[in-house]
Amino acid sequence: MEYDPIKRRLGTVFNRTPFLRKLFYSLLDLLLLRAWHVGKELKRLKRIVSSSNIRILDAGSGFGQYTYRLSQIFSDSIIKGVDVKEEQIEDCNRFFTLIGRHEKVVFEYADLTTFNEPYSYDLILSVDVMEHIEEDEQVFSNFHKSLRNNGMLLISTPSDQGGSDTHEHEHDSVNGFIEEHVRDGYGIRDITEKLHRAGFSEVEARYSYGTFGSLSWRLSMKYPILMLGKSKVFYIVLPFYYLITFPFCAIFNAIDLYFRHKTGTGLIVKAYKK
Repeated sequence: MEYDPIKRRLGTVFNRTPFLRKLFYSLLDLLLLRAWHVGKELKRLKRIVSSSNIRILDAGSGFGQYTYRLSQIFSDSIIKGVDVKEEQIEDCNRFFTLIGRHEKVVFEYADLTTFNEPYSYDLILSVDVMEHIEEDEQVFSNFHKSLRNNGMLLISTPSDQGGSDTHEHEHDSVNGFIEEHVRDGYGIRDITEKLHRAGFSEVEARYSYGTFGSLSWRLSMKYPILMLGKSKVFYIVLPFYYLITFPFCAIFNAIDLYFRHKTGTGLIVKAYKK
């Protein structure tokens, strides 16, 4: 199932005012387990960086959720979001202008397979992007070239343990729940070796979306999206659904966040350029 159309419909509703868009970002931060993991890593990085004035690239910025989060945590930094969808670039530039952050935050069109801005960034963030790109090693090489020395690349991506839900073949789809992915996901060894070949000197990778995290994802994302894909009536039902399920999802997310997992359907990867 493709859920981009559903995201666009939700975006149309929440994009009517800056307040609603901020609310949408906050709801996603609460619901999405990957946002919990990325937020934890960003706050940890904030505590150890020597300067709050760093240059950041959000590689595959989408509708700007993580760029907004970056601009809150690293408020003195210069941030660029890049994406291949020009309508999202225009939309994000408009929103960040309305909230007065356009002097430090800018969005531009870019294809990550050809993107190359040597020694420009201290941090590159890539959330749920690499599973969509066939030429991943070229992108990793571009990231390495674009980082300054002592810079870090932070990646959130599905693992090969069912991260794209391709192992279930539900609802008569041979591609599983998410059809836009070009690979099922990464193994820790696989992505580590690719990042080393791209030039990164140190790589740390860990599983996310363990048993409880995967259950949270089903309750908070998979089942609601499947329902919305069936009928628009479920847009009315959805708030009541979340009133019941969110407390459980929050508990499951917290368990996933604070415990290590032997396996999981997601990966959090940090790669360093020395």
